[in-house]
Amino acid sequence: MSYAIRRLLRAAMCVFSWFVMPYSQCVSSRIERRKLPPIDDPLLLLSATVLAERIRKGETRSEDVVRAYVQRCQQVNPLLNAIVEDRFEAALEEAQEIDSQLAKGTLGTVEELARTKPLLGLPVSIKESLAVEGMSNTAGRKLRERKVALSDAPVVGQIKRAGGIVLLVSNTPELCLCWETYNQCTGLTRNPYNLQRTAGGSSGGEAALIAAAGSLLGVTTDIAGSSRLPAMFTGVFGHKPSPYVVSPYGHHPSCDDENWGSFFTPGAMCRYAEDLPLLLEAMRDPEGTPVTLNKQVPISALKCYYMENDGPSGLTRPIDTDIVHAIRNVAGHLNAQRVNLKRLRWTLDISVCKMLRMKNVETIYSPQPNGKPDTTIKREVFKYLLGMSKSDLPSVMIGPMQHIVNNYIPQSRLDFLDAQTEKLRKDFIDLLGTDGVFIYPGFPNTAHRHYRIFHKLVDTTYMMVFNTVGLPAASCMVGFDREKLPIGVQIVAAPGQDHLIFAVAKELERRFGGWVAPV
Repeated sequence: MSYAIRRLLRAAMCVFSWFVMPYSQCVSSRIERRKLPPIDDPLLLLSATVLAERIRKGETRSEDVVRAYVQRCQQVNPLLNAIVEDRFEAALEEAQEIDSQLAKGTLGTVEELARTKPLLGLPVSIKESLAVEGMSNTAGRKLRERKVALSDAPVVGQIKRAGGIVLLVSNTPELCLCWETYNQCTGLTRNPYNLQRTAGGSSGGEAALIAAAGSLLGVTTDIAGSSRLPAMFTGVFGHKPSPYVVSPYGHHPSCDDENWGSFFTPGAMCRYAEDLPLLLEAMRDPEGTPVTLNKQVPISALKCYYMENDGPSGLTRPIDTDIVHAIRNVAGHLNAQRVNLKRLRWTLDISVCKMLRMKNVETIYSPQPNGKPDTTIKREVFKYLLGMSKSDLPSVMIGPMQHIVNNYIPQSRLDFLDAQTEKLRKDFIDLLGTDGVFIYPGFPNTAHRHYRIFHKLVDTTYMMVFNTVGLPAASCMVGFDREKLPIGVQIVAAPGQDHLIFAVAKELERRFGGWVAPV
């Protein structure tokens, strides 16, 4: 992207902010700034790892755990608006059945259950865009008829086989096309630390519930930071696994591009770092990429690298000082070496072009069973400008953006960007090897007011680049800023080295405190 075009885009985003900021201020100011009810059940403060062991040993009943989370959801969801559909009664019945079988000893020994059903009796929430049989699966889209999943997505099937109890499906933006969570079906999801702030997206429903102790474990998705940004904004852990560790299928919107699973993956979200390998081990595809998740790694054996305030595209805003200080604290604690990966300046170009060139991604412009789309780009843009569209701005604009990339960018330029992508991937793999991690910002600021993502879209390239080059990455909670909003940083490793990220996440939780209940 030329210097002139970058300047033009920067100016356009500045002008756009003149319209977004007043609207955002107006919407946020109408939201009463209430506090969440305090957490009064001690079961809600235990990690999934601890609870799973207690359930297996008969020291805690699954029913009590599920009931505690049901009651907490009923307390906090009126404030957060994070649940699309629940199955509380069915979940309690499943928990009672598990308790009964454990009492009879018909499920196997404690050791066998730890190996074959690591999530036995634990409540799990699922992002609504992933298919859960019999549950809503619209991905926030306003349809003529409500879409219900006819079968489980492969990752949901894995959760159930591991003994997990599906508690609910959580809110997403329309077709998961925004880094904030709102739609015309369920509405706006709010941040538990400040209801006037966004919970991020597209896994914002999961993040809000988990941070508020309304969910224990969450299955998310990540195509451009959708697991990590909400985790950053709400003070929890969100992990994007290595490609194909988890099956990418059974998701709405869908895609049949051969590179889909290299860019998109279901992810794991939780409040406690020790639960990341537990959840991902349960989620992993038996026929997917082999990876060792529970391998113990001494922190002293890791090589750590970092970058703090080097904008990846020349268009991103500077990182807030509180986040810079947090990254420096993390780097100092891990004795990390500062590096300068110069090819990161291409991250906006390579990430946007790769994502928008995915073939047959389901959008509002996709052909229907009759072979014709419900709408066209010109018609939908015109309807949106008149306030008559049933779709939100990101869903409307994805069509024009795809059209521009696929029809107006020269093939020679696309070939150049593809080459830069492979070179950047090699840069990271050569740097990190099998014993290295990379510390990097996830976003320039902590949770902003609702709808302010629209003039900050290029800032998401801090996260999107790791989808583009196919590296595992996680957001880790490391403190609060001056406004008492959570700060998260990204920890990245080479493909297949997810366990290194988990080791660092546990160490950062130990050193900086990890999740803190909203007050």
